[in-house]
Amino acid sequence: MKKISLMMICLWLLPALVLGQEDTRSRATSKSMSIKGSVKEQSTRKGIKDVEVTILGKGTVKTDVFGDFRIEAKVGDELVISHDDFATVRYTIKDGQRIDIEVKDNPIQSKSKSISKQKREVTYRDNLNAAKKELKKDASTSIGYITNALETIRDDDPAGASKKAELFETLADIYNFWKQPDLAESNYLISLKNKYNTDVKIKLASAQLESKNYQAALNTFKELLKSRLSSNQKILVYEGIGDSYVGLQNTIEAITSYNKALSLSQRKKNDTKVIGLNSKLAGLLQQQGNIIDAEEYLDNSVQLAQQKDKKTSARQRSVAADFYNKSSSYDKEIQLRKEALEDIKDIKVVKDSVQPLDDDNALTPQVQNYKIANAFAAQEKYDEAITYLDESIKEAASKNDLIVQKDATRKLGEVYREKGELEKASDAFKEYEVIIDKLYVQKDQQISQAARFSRELAQRANRITTLEKDRELNETRYKLAFASQELVNQQSLRQQIIIYFLIGLTVLLLLAAYLMYRNMKQQRYANNLLALKSLRSQMNPHFIFNALNSVNTFIATSDERTANRYLTDFSILMRSVLENSEEDFIPLEKEIELLQVYVQLEHFRFQDKFDYTIDVDPEINIDQYMIPPMLLQPYVENAVWHGLRYKTEKGMLSIKFQEINSDSIEITIVDDGIGRKKSKELKTSNQKRQKSKGMGNIKKRIAILNKMYKDKVDVLVSDPENNAEGTQVKLILKKEI
Repeated sequence: MKKISLMMICLWLLPALVLGQEDTRSRATSKSMSIKGSVKEQSTRKGIKDVEVTILGKGTVKTDVFGDFRIEAKVGDELVISHDDFATVRYTIKDGQRIDIEVKDNPIQSKSKSISKQKREVTYRDNLNAAKKELKKDASTSIGYITNALETIRDDDPAGASKKAELFETLADIYNFWKQPDLAESNYLISLKNKYNTDVKIKLASAQLESKNYQAALNTFKELLKSRLSSNQKILVYEGIGDSYVGLQNTIEAITSYNKALSLSQRKKNDTKVIGLNSKLAGLLQQQGNIIDAEEYLDNSVQLAQQKDKKTSARQRSVAADFYNKSSSYDKEIQLRKEALEDIKDIKVVKDSVQPLDDDNALTPQVQNYKIANAFAAQEKYDEAITYLDESIKEAASKNDLIVQKDATRKLGEVYREKGELEKASDAFKEYEVIIDKLYVQKDQQISQAARFSRELAQRANRITTLEKDRELNETRYKLAFASQELVNQQSLRQQIIIYFLIGLTVLLLLAAYLMYRNMKQQRYANNLLALKSLRSQMNPHFIFNALNSVNTFIATSDERTANRYLTDFSILMRSVLENSEEDFIPLEKEIELLQVYVQLEHFRFQDKFDYTIDVDPEINIDQYMIPPMLLQPYVENAVWHGLRYKTEKGMLSIKFQEINSDSIEITIVDDGIGRKKSKELKTSNQKRQKSKGMGNIKKRIAILNKMYKDKVDVLVSDPENNAEGTQVKLILKKEI
């Protein structure tokens, strides 16, 4: 009754439940949801920006920089995903889950991208070349070109790092030329970070040198010595090390480094470096008080410079003149400066920029005339000094060189005062004050220009820094975007881990098999050693037994003297046998000595049966050959006991050692006994049943040794040549194991 009531209730509720589910499904279908998704390239997995995601009649949204979008939609709505880079995609919403769509590149658009890439490459190269062209003309313009070139580099450019390295090297070159070594150093470092280049690292060290950061420069130059350098690079590095040591006031190390650079420069015939290094060495030697050697270096530089162009000649003469000024050799100084003036007149292109007065390479007539006047004044030759000072002032005024004009005018007043012409001195000093005022105004303008120039450089540098920061930020954003994709790939990663585990297990099994094989090989080797030891232990008693039989024969025949002599030699033989019993191989010389003793013992017993000879080829270097101990003795024993002793007339035993080639020798044991066939016939039935222990053991030993040491010994037993009676044994012994 209860079961019937329960069934009735279920049947009554079932329509309500079905209607309720249909109503819930209907409400879910009609309810709008916020759908999230992304659109990415199938090949690169990168998000595509500005893709239009449309629900017809309900609106359109665009993807952001990461390719993500969010749109209000319902189950059953159709999304239309369109962009110029790929064919339009349609997707029907089935639930509220995230939608990730991967698209293929449109072939036409891909071709367009390729063309665009070529254009970017051309734009990059044009901007870089323009920057290099403007480098020495306008720093701001040149840096602007660098910025434009940097903007053409895309994150997916495979040559991006190389291009950045090239751009930042050029940017550093700009800063270096315009006397901004600190900025040059930082940009050389960025260039090296993107791509290492030895020449750039040399430039970095030179920039550190310009910044007077001598220790850092020295460390960088020394690091370069660990690299592979060309001869010209080595010259620059050793010269840089010398310059660093000069800055650190380590004159001895500086001279050593300069000499290394000079030696390389002379070898490579790099005259420009030879001239400069001679000058630097002369200056350091002058500081040490070594004037004679200093003058020798200086004269070498001047003579070599004279063979070059006028500009080089004038510069080196000016350097030499400064040297003689310091040593108060004014006549030499004046002569060199006059010659430098002649060279300067012949120079077709003169520097537009005004060089400071204390610059040794100031190749201007006003500077040289001023210094000549100073030399004359130091000698109290005031009239000559006045002539050159007037010329210096005239040249400086024509070129608006207020610094030289100021110093020359002041010096002119001092010379007039020393000469006693006070009125002219007063006029000169008044003119000096006027020039000072002009120079003050000029310096003020230069300071303003320098500040403006520094601000421009800073702005340009900030622009480049901002570009790099934006690039790094975008890379970080892309990394975050790809991190979410990595979560999706975890399942695939697990499968890969299982595969790698199986591969690793296979490798371990193979390794275990290899170890087992190696262990078996080592076990076989140990078994061979044990077998050899066992065979040697069998041979020694066999040999002793045969020898004692010989002693027994002497005693039986009451030949005590011979028995004593035999025992003495036998003891010598046994001592040698015991010493060699544990060795697989012994020197051939020892085996020959042992064989001689043994044959002599057998000859004692069978003097009426045979004579013997042992010949060793003098060409054989027996010290270089090794032989298994007691290898030859069983064959000799066989020849005596089974061949020669049964012969009616006296026989002959011949043992020869002959060289086959530089790596092997032949050992021949020949007897003219009754031969192997007759020997078998003479054996008793009991002897026939017994196998020869000595010969059997020696065959086994040779087989094992050849297996272990790769065919070191070859043995051939045969009848003698020309069908003579007896037996011949040939052994081939090889030098190398």
